[in-house]
Amino acid sequence: MSPSRRHTRITTPLGDLLLVASADAVVGAYFDGQKYQPETAWFGDDVTGTGDDVLTEGSRQLSEYFSGNRLTFDLPLAPVGTTFQQRVWQQLLLIEPGSTSTYGAIAAALSDDGELTPGLAQGVGQAVGHNPVSVVVPCHRVVGSDGSLTGFAGGLERKRWLLAHEESDEQRATRLF
Repeated sequence: MSPSRRHTRITTPLGDLLLVASADAVVGAYFDGQKYQPETAWFGDDVTGTGDDVLTEGSRQLSEYFSGNRLTFDLPLAPVGTTFQQRVWQQLLLIEPGSTSTYGAIAAALSDDGELTPGLAQGVGQAVGHNPVSVVVPCHRVVGSDGSLTGFAGGLERKRWLLAHEESDEQRATRLF
């Protein structure tokens, strides 16, 4: 465990969220009960209420997001993952609020020729599912090729809420889910 890794707990409309920082960057954001969480010791010390700059700013921005006053984040991020996972997570950051993408579209964007390579979409799905910075790195904006809601490590009800939360009034009127 990194001696500088620490966390705080944030109350959200979707349940508590554990925000984790290491050095000067956010490395994790996990809903209670979310799949693929690291061991408890990985989160480091609980510094809730201590004025930690990174976690205070992350908490402020997440509170603004959940209250409808922010749709994007401006936080230093350092999620831990493979080179491929990092590339996928960078693609997630390109999906605009109120928009969605598909696993296949992300896979095609990652391929050298822009074409979908067999099996790559499944690899993208695994990387999306293991995104350690939920909400901030918007893995909830990835849907199935037919537009259906598919897996979300935080649960489909949370994914549905997050997508609806980011919709414009016009989008809300034509929602499929």
